[in-house]
Amino acid sequence: MAALALGLAGTAAIVVPAVTATASTADLVVDYACNQGIAGTGSGTVYLRTKLTVPTTLNVKDPLNVAWNLAYRDATRFGAPTLLPNGGRIYVTGEVNLSDGWQGQLQPVGSIDQTEAMKKGTPLTLPTTISDFAYTTRAGTVTVKPGNLYVDFRPPASEIMVNDDDPSITYSPGDWNNVDDRPSEDNDYHLDFHRTTKAGAWASLTFTGTGIEYVTQRDRRAGPVEFWVDNQLGTPPRVNPSRNDDDTLVNDSNVGGQTLWSFKGLDYGQHTITIKNVEDKRTLLDAFRVITGELPGPPPQYRATCTLISAPVAVQVTIGGGDTPGSPSGSPSGDTSPSTSPSGTPDGNSPSPSGGSPSPSVSPSKTPSPSPSAAATQSYLTSVIVKGSPSPTATRTVTLTATPTVAQVAVTPQGGAQTGEAPERMAASGPLLLGSGGALLMIGVLSGVALLRRRAAHAGERG
Repeated sequence: MAALALGLAGTAAIVVPAVTATASTADLVVDYACNQGIAGTGSGTVYLRTKLTVPTTLNVKDPLNVAWNLAYRDATRFGAPTLLPNGGRIYVTGEVNLSDGWQGQLQPVGSIDQTEAMKKGTPLTLPTTISDFAYTTRAGTVTVKPGNLYVDFRPPASEIMVNDDDPSITYSPGDWNNVDDRPSEDNDYHLDFHRTTKAGAWASLTFTGTGIEYVTQRDRRAGPVEFWVDNQLGTPPRVNPSRNDDDTLVNDSNVGGQTLWSFKGLDYGQHTITIKNVEDKRTLLDAFRVITGELPGPPPQYRATCTLISAPVAVQVTIGGGDTPGSPSGSPSGDTSPSTSPSGTPDGNSPSPSGGSPSPSVSPSKTPSPSPSAAATQSYLTSVIVKGSPSPTATRTVTLTATPTVAQVAVTPQGGAQTGEAPERMAASGPLLLGSGGALLMIGVLSGVALLRRRAAHAGERG
């Protein structure tokens, strides 16, 4: 997806007659001619008929989605670029140019696997749809216009055996014999091979891939073979089928199916291998093994470029958006003043003028404080949800706060037990205590008088 932050949407004005429109989309029918790459390995020039669908009714923050339907216009087809036993994958990339209120480009992309084995020129299947989108973050207008299409092909990793009698192999004239119907126990590929005993005899194969291997017999009668890749000596430059890997002499004959030389790591593409008999001894060619390693992407030589051949088409899209009605700043009145902040971060900052209008997320700029009065007070936190329409939707959240006038826990007087509860109170406790004290005093006085009289009586009796 093209990373674009657009200020797009709203209504669409059709600017050319080649466009059909509905209430919410415009369809642009566009014809293309494709050349080079896999067009050249197919019909030469390939013609496409496509339909680009652009939405015409959007709100700010809605994505501008573009969908591009693809089809062959006639019997012309893209063709497989080479022998492909494991199929391959075709990719299509489009260009959708944006101008006027926004300068940029969308690049719809799609792909489809070719699951069957193919030879060079086998017709390729197109993906039916490619797509891309961009975010709309500000009001304005933009002109949407289709550009080129690019069709690529990536072959998968593979190994292909090329037998000695394949017509793609060229032999030096008059120097080689074709030997067929070999016994199966010799393990020769397809039970045949080409043989020479003439020094200087050569065989050559032009292949497409990233590596090549030489398959033949180990045989005590064989002589050394020299290898050239793209007109340069290979690495190693020679092998001797009459010797083992440890350079000891081979004691056997006709041990077929042996990979005696391998060269990998070539850039993907077309290469040529040539083998040459060095001495007047026996040299065999049983087969070549062509190798294609895993590729990081489609090879550039397979790209076909498709250019517009029908009348130019474009759609002008107008994007709606605006402030809250009755409030020029877009902020509701009350205890708070929400403001937008870039990238959806509620930091209360104002939008940056250089970056266009950011995503309309909001944050309150005030925090309500509790009222000092004993009565409960209400504070309103207001958030604005902007949906891209001119009228933001306001929601209110009520938070209740209160200041208590009576302690929730009574405090015991100093000296009392801190139980968390006040002691019980008795009604009229003062007069009761005074009455009780007076009665005790009178009892004490009377008791003292009685005691003195008894002591006096006792004294008279003793006298």
